[in-house]
Amino acid sequence: MRYLKVKWIHDEIDDPVLIYSEIGDDDYEQRKIEVYPDNSFGLASLDFEFGGSGLGDAPVPGTKEIEADPQFLPVEISMEEFERIWKEYTTNLKT
Repeated sequence: MRYLKVKWIHDEIDDPVLIYSEIGDDDYEQRKIEVYPDNSFGLASLDFEFGGSGLGDAPVPGTKEIEADPQFLPVEISMEEFERIWKEYTTNLKT
């Protein structure tokens, strides 16, 4: 598994500005958190979708390929950081 945090630089209100992804050994997303400019969010996993988010249907490229597009700033994060953020957003679903 690998974990990414990608900042997406743009002016669109309907697109996320932060994307957190858990990526399996097959390079496909397993879980995703999308945070929008107004701080709303969407979640997706193999089991559910929330807030308009869904897992990608293509393999996720490596960070070098992603950062080749200047509107994306990818950073690899730890499993612990991803789990902390996942828990933070999934807890919000229960309140």
